[in-house]
Amino acid sequence: MRPVGIYYAYWTDQWDVDFFPYLRKVKELGFDQLEINGGALVLMSEDERVRLKTEAEEKGIRLSYGIGLTPDHDVSSLNENVRKKGVAFMKEMISAVSFMGGGMIGGTVHSYWPAVPPQDMDEKRRIQDKSLESMRELVKAAEDSAVVLNVEVINRFEQFLLNTCSEALEYVKEINSPSCRILLDTFHMNIEEDSFGDAIRQAGSWLSALHLGETNRKPPGMGRIPWTEIRKALDDIGFQGPLVMEPFVRSGGRVGRDIGVWRDLLPEADMDREAANAAAFVKRTLG
Repeated sequence: MRPVGIYYAYWTDQWDVDFFPYLRKVKELGFDQLEINGGALVLMSEDERVRLKTEAEEKGIRLSYGIGLTPDHDVSSLNENVRKKGVAFMKEMISAVSFMGGGMIGGTVHSYWPAVPPQDMDEKRRIQDKSLESMRELVKAAEDSAVVLNVEVINRFEQFLLNTCSEALEYVKEINSPSCRILLDTFHMNIEEDSFGDAIRQAGSWLSALHLGETNRKPPGMGRIPWTEIRKALDDIGFQGPLVMEPFVRSGGRVGRDIGVWRDLLPEADMDREAANAAAFVKRTLG
């Protein structure tokens, strides 16, 4: 059975929060994994990390880590000082995740988010080369730390370097490390890919994890994403990685602003019950 997870920000409108309430509830709701903010992990004390690790182990929950690097930590920056600052920050995160027992860091580990290209940019190769330079350095740390860096394929309205699976595949093949792989997301795929199934099959063994969300970022099972097609493609490539739903349904706060949620998508809903329903749907449909 493919493990099923959920991103903590489904319940909150802030990125930096206490993760323990979400860790304590997800097992009861039917999840195997909780994805948390990797940047917040860097800021935790060693004692806080030990408590989080112990709690996750006691609950039988796997942890994974997401990050949208900020412009001042952009590992693809043409400003060398910014790029080096981003690499140093990512190395801290890799070390922190290693302390937690290793695992996956996914998101814009290759650039920053949300992002628009520089005003004078007419082609992105120079920026991508800087990203590759940083990633070659980061995978050395990751390989020694039982950490996998999952390069997320993100739609054109939020990022510009890697918008399709084809672009991501070219990127990870240039790095050619088991610690640099691909994270696809059904919300972004709906915007950019001609076919969900073909993109998944194209990623093949490079696919490390799959983020799940409907076309409007509601939980899986509440919209029109072709889950049967996705299941067939996952079976075709023998995918056994985590399926982590990443619904964003609450307006307000930093999360709502960064994601662009300007209305509550599930007003007056019982958020826990809807999460449990989505977990059951994913296990039944994709598991």
